[in-house]
Amino acid sequence: MAGKGTPATALLAKQKVAHKLHSYDHDPRSESYGTEAVEALGLDPARVFKTLVAEVDGALTVGVVPVTGQLDLKALAAAVGGKKAKLADTAAAQRATGYVLGGISPLGQRSRLPVVVDTSAEKFETVHCSAGRRGLEVELAPADLIRLTKATVAPIAA
Repeated sequence: MAGKGTPATALLAKQKVAHKLHSYDHDPRSESYGTEAVEALGLDPARVFKTLVAEVDGALTVGVVPVTGQLDLKALAAAVGGKKAKLADTAAAQRATGYVLGGISPLGQRSRLPVVVDTSAEKFETVHCSAGRRGLEVELAPADLIRLTKATVAPIAA
């Protein structure tokens, strides 16, 4: 794909989902991609969500939680009917999603992984998440994010 396009933005265009892209210059020294996006774009951190790939009973599963919190691995496992969860190996997460760490979007992933979105997303008219590369965020309605990813909604943020 040429230019700024990513599998996530291609999916949004194909599905004709209303969204806004927000880009900023990613600083490779930044320790937190989510916090960097919040500061660079002047966003409400409660509305900015990070995408984390975990392994639940050996199967890769995606958790989408506010950048201000952590992923509750026990809650994530429970949300998908599993017992045990741990964060996935970086290489496995990148291979399965087709995105690089810090740019993993819940949308347009290479493999269709189960997705769980934290319940707090539903409180907002729009939320922000990675659009598929570092320095690019997409703003969309939580209902669209949930529908496009076929996500389960559960309290998974700690």
